[in-house]
Amino acid sequence: MKIVYLKTNNIANIFNQLQQDLGGKLKIRPQEYSLELNNYLVSGVISGVSFKNNISFMEYDIVFKEDMLLINNMPITNPIHFMYCAKGRISHSFGIKGEKRLLNQFQTGIFSCDPSQDTTLFFRKNEVVKLSNIMVDTHELDQDDENTDLLRNQLLKTFLPKPGQNIFAYIGSYNLKIAEKIQQLGAITQKGLVRNLLIKGIVHVILAMEIQQHKEDRKNAKNNFGSLTKDEMDDIKELSNFIKNYPEIQYSLKYLSKKSGLSPAKLQEGFKLLFDRTVTDYIRNVRIETAEHLIKTTELNISEIVYSVGLTSRSYFSKIFKEKYNCSPKHYQDHQNSVAVTA
Repeated sequence: MKIVYLKTNNIANIFNQLQQDLGGKLKIRPQEYSLELNNYLVSGVISGVSFKNNISFMEYDIVFKEDMLLINNMPITNPIHFMYCAKGRISHSFGIKGEKRLLNQFQTGIFSCDPSQDTTLFFRKNEVVKLSNIMVDTHELDQDDENTDLLRNQLLKTFLPKPGQNIFAYIGSYNLKIAEKIQQLGAITQKGLVRNLLIKGIVHVILAMEIQQHKEDRKNAKNNFGSLTKDEMDDIKELSNFIKNYPEIQYSLKYLSKKSGLSPAKLQEGFKLLFDRTVTDYIRNVRIETAEHLIKTTELNISEIVYSVGLTSRSYFSKIFKEKYNCSPKHYQDHQNSVAVTA
């Protein structure tokens, strides 16, 4: 088993240590790092970026060729780790011999501890893992931004170990919306300041979503919600992708229940948990977003687009389109055309 020790909060030092222990080619941009790996031990990419407000972000998109322990210990103060597993699975523990907590695909984990504890990640041999980790330093810095102070105070209050304890650990329910934000990060092609601002914006949204996930999970635990198994969540993910691919079908709960093998109640619970929408709201939103894409990319008229996404009333389509995009479909289409002519 390979073990790598990280004893710094500084992201530049973290990547220098990773390169020293794992090899690979390190690429550096302003405040951004990417370690490309392809050797006997590991293949894939570890990337990271740091921000001025004491927040940094790392992503592991890798597969190790033997069992691997990544041990993180800060001698003065440990950060709060907001983790999300977009692919595969990974185990977390405080120390090598501590209790292992499994983080499955599409799950959030939030971990913090005092400096006497190690934050340990266990990567299994030959398992492809895509893990994001937002690290929020807990020591106080001089800040001019009042919002940053409010965020830091809220994080310390909620996610640091309580008096008399030295660890905080939380494994969340399944969440596909965070996975979509992770995909958006990977799709950023801009460079320089624009790139950094886009990454920072999405990372902050992911952090907010993970905090909200924790809040919702606590609420659901009190109400005895969250009864879905991982297989049932996978079925709902597959069903949601089917709806995205075929928005024109006239869906009903009975049809979707039969197709997925899940009861209508399970469907509603799953869609609410994963997308914060009812099944009907999810279908409507998919149709509107598909229609918007068709307006931008095809020569179809509005009526043709309405029918191609499974709607039958142009007036109803115009109403819900305007509610989402704050303009009529015709105005949106004319604007696309005027932009094309100008270009």
